[in-house]
Amino acid sequence: MKIYKLGEEILRKKCAPVEKVTDELRATFEEMFKTMEEADGVGLAAPQVGIQSRFFVAMADDEVRRVFVNPQIISTSAERGDYDEGCLSLPGFNEKINRPLKVTVQALDERGKPFTLEADGLLARIIQHENDHLDGVLYIDRGDPNFASEVTVKMQKRLEKAAKKEAERERKHAKIAAKLAAKEAKKNRA
Repeated sequence: MKIYKLGEEILRKKCAPVEKVTDELRATFEEMFKTMEEADGVGLAAPQVGIQSRFFVAMADDEVRRVFVNPQIISTSAERGDYDEGCLSLPGFNEKINRPLKVTVQALDERGKPFTLEADGLLARIIQHENDHLDGVLYIDRGDPNFASEVTVKMQKRLEKAAKKEAERERKHAKIAAKLAAKEAKKNRA
């Protein structure tokens, strides 16, 4: 699965609720876990892979794979703390973000069954970070505005560079295809 990066529109849109957990959606969860693990992440939200629906997958330091469908954070602790957050949609950038240390979340699991979970530590952080994605909010929106501006400019330059590379690659492929077609046409005329 492609991981969408800062600057791509879907990351800034509010996601629609999931109507029903289906076998197709369960297959998507598995693909997301695979993508997240390959990218060395601990959480991945649907919009990060181009799906505008309210769900995310997570695996904290306890190594338990968790799926959260239509999550709602129903309470947070008064105690807060800083943590150096990063994001698969903003690779290479980290910033200290202040968030509640504990959360209680209600959601549906991968079978569509409702559950309530009280989380602290890294899992609480992941839940808040990934839940923000479902509302079009990125962790840089919760930190220093100057850092957010810098990251946005740098990510835009990365996207432009990647687009130029892709266009050049496509031009080369088209040129090769044209040469092969001309060679084949010449061969057929002979």
